[in-house]
Amino acid sequence: MNPDSLRAQLLAWYDAGARDLPWRVGPADHAAGVRADPYRVWLSEVMLQQTTVPHATPYFLKFTARWPAVVDLANEDDGEVMAAWAGLGYYARARNLLACARAVARDHCGVFPDTEEGLRSLPGLGPYTAAAVGAIAFDLPTNVVDGNVERVMARLFAVEQPLPDGKPELKRLAATLVRDERPGDWAQALMDLGATVCRPKGPLCDRCPIADHCAGLATGAPETYPRKTKKAALPHRHGVAYVLTRGDEVALVRRPPKGLLGGMLALPTSEWRTERWSDEEAARAAPADADWRGVGEVEHGFTHFTLTLRLLRAEGDAEDVIWSPRRDLDALPSVFLKAARAGLTNLL
Repeated sequence: MNPDSLRAQLLAWYDAGARDLPWRVGPADHAAGVRADPYRVWLSEVMLQQTTVPHATPYFLKFTARWPAVVDLANEDDGEVMAAWAGLGYYARARNLLACARAVARDHCGVFPDTEEGLRSLPGLGPYTAAAVGAIAFDLPTNVVDGNVERVMARLFAVEQPLPDGKPELKRLAATLVRDERPGDWAQALMDLGATVCRPKGPLCDRCPIADHCAGLATGAPETYPRKTKKAALPHRHGVAYVLTRGDEVALVRRPPKGLLGGMLALPTSEWRTERWSDEEAARAAPADADWRGVGEVEHGFTHFTLTLRLLRAEGDAEDVIWSPRRDLDALPSVFLKAARAGLTNLL
C-alpha cells in the first residue's frame, strides 16, 4: 500500500462528490478559505454519535434555527433543550451538550478552543468529538475514528482481531494515514466513504476509489470485516406505565436529574426490574387511586437492556403530576411516547 497514493485518490473522490450536509463546508469552499463553524461541527457530531444523518438533520436544523450560536444554547432552560432533543435518544448527551455550551460561554467567551487539548478539557467532549471538531473546524491533524472509519480500516488492512478488542489497532492504523495536509477534508472523506460506499452490509467495492489498496477486498470477502465478537444477550426488565387522563390531558412526571432519561418528562412508571409486576403490585405503585384497566404492553430496547412496559389506563386526578395536552406528547422520549400512544388507543 502506498499511503500517499491512497490519500490522493480518496481526496480526489471527496472533492468530486462530497455529501452536501448542513453543517459542512464543502471542499471547494474550504479550498477557497471558508472555515467551518466549530459550534455547528460540534453540535452535528454530538447528534450523529448514535443516529444517522437523515434522522439527525431535521434536529440540527431546528437547533441551529432556535439557537444559532453556542451562547444562545448556553442561555436556554434545561427543559427546553431536553424537549427539543426528544427523539434523538441517549439523553445524557443532551445534558452534556448544555454543560459544554455553558463552559464555552462562561470560560472561553463563547469561542471554542482551537487545540485538541483545549477541546478535550470541555465537559462531555471525549477523544472522538474533540478530534473531529479539531480536524474539521480548525484543520488540526487529529486522528478522527468513528464506526465508519473503523470499518474502512478493518477492511483496508484486513484486520483479523475482532471488535471491540481490535479498536486500538484500528485507531493506530488510521493514524498512519493522517497528514498535515487537509486534515479536515481527510476526516470527512473517510466518513463519506464509510457511509456511502464501504457500508456495513453490501459494500459497493466497484465504486470505491481506493479499492486497489484494500486487503479486505483481496480476500474476496470484504463484508466480513471488521470481525466481531458475538454479543451476549441483553438483560430484560419489566415495568408498569400509567396513562392517567383528565379530559384531553395526560399526567406526566419529571424524572430525576440523574440516571436514564434524567430530567425528562415521562409517564409515571413503576420501578423497572427483572420480574414481572403482579396486579396487586402494579396497583400499589400507581400514581392515583383510580379504576385502572390494562391496555396492553409495549417493548423497547435501550443500549444495555430491553424493556417490557405493561400499560394501565384510568381517568381521574392526581397530585404531584404535570398535566399535558395530548397534542404535546410528541416531545416525550420515544419509550414514553410509544407507551402513551398505545395506552391512549388500545383500550381493552
